[in-house]
Amino acid sequence: MFTPGHLNRSNPEGTPGVPEYNIDVFYEVRHDPKEGMLMHFKMAGVVSGSSFTEEFDMHRDTAFNFASRVAKAAVKHGLPANASLIMRGHDEYDAMFEDIRAKLGVQPGEPINLDNAENDRR
Repeated sequence: MFTPGHLNRSNPEGTPGVPEYNIDVFYEVRHDPKEGMLMHFKMAGVVSGSSFTEEFDMHRDTAFNFASRVAKAAVKHGLPANASLIMRGHDEYDAMFEDIRAKLGVQPGEPINLDNAENDRR
């Protein structure tokens, strides 16, 4: 379920090869004096009965790679890579992408800083 600034994904009964999970992804713009405008992400949830919280920032120009970063965090906390946490509901991914673009004021075709891209995918 998507609402601006928040995405929830859950699999309350589990499916073959995918454990039970309930994960929330919250995001908001933050301003850092050194780095400038950042998108701050907070993931909180439960995978196979184990709770986790993880937070990370992405630069304004690379925040659109959020699906990769969220997927890596979910895998780190026990969700199989093939569970496709973000891409499963592509309409909601599109809405989240557009919401992030609007919140950051990014226009199509703006250049990205490759150093930011390298740092933000960790």
